[in-house]
Amino acid sequence: MTAPHLEPSRREVWRMFDRIAPRYDLLNRVLSGGLDVAWRRKMARLLPQRASLRLLDVATGTADQILMLMDRAPAIQEAIGVDMAEQMLEKGRAKVRERGLEKRIQLKTGDAIALPEPDASFDVCTISFGIRNVTDVVAGLREMRRVLRPGGRAFVLEFSQPTARWFRALYFFYLRHILPVIGGWISGDREAYRYLNVTIESFPSGEAFCALMRQAGFDEVRAIPLTMGIASIYVGDIRE
Repeated sequence: MTAPHLEPSRREVWRMFDRIAPRYDLLNRVLSGGLDVAWRRKMARLLPQRASLRLLDVATGTADQILMLMDRAPAIQEAIGVDMAEQMLEKGRAKVRERGLEKRIQLKTGDAIALPEPDASFDVCTISFGIRNVTDVVAGLREMRRVLRPGGRAFVLEFSQPTARWFRALYFFYLRHILPVIGGWISGDREAYRYLNVTIESFPSGEAFCALMRQAGFDEVRAIPLTMGIASIYVGDIRE
């Protein structure tokens, strides 16, 4: 089954996320059936076993991934989130204030292919459902590697493509015909959710994405399929 012939522009995609920021968290829960929460939690069980960790979350959006990891991993002492979409960041900052975590979490404007952070300054670097929107995927991955210390670990949580043929067909039907309708109805921006389904179908997954991480310089790269392969956590390490 082939994807629809449409090449979406990723250069201004942050503007689209600003438009849907008010209902972004709700849409994530509805459209994934709450599975995105479980997927984010799983990442916490894969963190490096150290007493103190410093985290950078790329394309942080409303800070869901940072907050989930800090809830589940006391070892994370400090976190920074970067994103191009200022309205998404404002939603995230409100959530951080509600939890009283302003001294431990900083959210700021930043581009995934030119991260505003020094070399070798983090133990963990994550990006969740954002790598598809990076204009140069390998450049973005190289930036994640650059900011990690020796012994650090990168995580990429992203939608992927199921390998079972029968389930793949159902999944693509949902992406093409159901998700844009529900997403457009709730957000008031159907084009945003049409963009989502096209990028999922056209983006490399499984071993193809692992190859990109190796190209970017990561070691011991592996893919962990989630929920019959509709999403995956990709893990890459930096040798000591």
